[in-house]
Amino acid sequence: MSFQRIMDGLERSPATGAQAVQVARMGFLHWACGVEGPVTTQMVRAALDCPAAQAAESDAARAFVGVLQEASRVCLARPMRRCRARVVH
Repeated sequence: MSFQRIMDGLERSPATGAQAVQVARMGFLHWACGVEGPVTTQMVRAALDCPAAQAAESDAARAFVGVLQEASRVCLARPMRRCRARVVH
């Protein structure tokens, strides 16, 4: 599903509060699954730069922008080691 269609649907949504966040996360999953190839940080940042994202008005659309902002952050945590029990001594 295209980013613009998702934003249009979220702008029409009457959802507020926790329900708006839930709808926004569902919208993000629809968007991420509809994108060809893997979703990258650059793709998310490009979506955030769209006029529709910057002019979000409804609670659901603003929550969707928040989900995109979360996704755009680069995780700097170290990868976890697997099978640590075998590595120690």
